[in-house]
Amino acid sequence: MSFDLSVWALADGATPEDVRAAVQRCRQGEHVERQPDPRVVGFYRAITATYPDRPPRPGTPWEVAPLHAMADHIELNLNPACEDQVLLDIERLAGQYGLMLFDAQDGSVYPPPARLSS
Repeated sequence: MSFDLSVWALADGATPEDVRAAVQRCRQGEHVERQPDPRVVGFYRAITATYPDRPPRPGTPWEVAPLHAMADHIELNLNPACEDQVLLDIERLAGQYGLMLFDAQDGSVYPPPARLSS
C-alpha cells in the first residue's frame, strides 16, 4: 500500500478546507482546465530531477509512476519503504514553490513554511 501525498497551487489565502475540497474534486475526476501553474511545474521538475518518474522503473520512491500531474497539483504515491529523505525533499520543495501539502492518510493540510512564519 502506498503512502500518498499531494501538493497544491491554490490562490493566496487558501485554507485547509479549500485544499480538501480541491482533493475531493480531483478524486471525482474534476480537474481545472488552464495552463499549468508555474509553481507546480517548478516542483515537478525539481522532484523528478532527483527522483525520476519516467520511465517507471524499480528503485524509485514512486509506487505509481508517472506522477499524476495536473495544472494545479501533483499527486505523489510513495512506496512505503522509501527513505525519509524523499519526504523531507517533498516538504522542502513544497515550501520553496509555495505549495500546500495534503496528506491523504489523515487529511492533514500543511501550508508552505513561509506561510507558517508570516
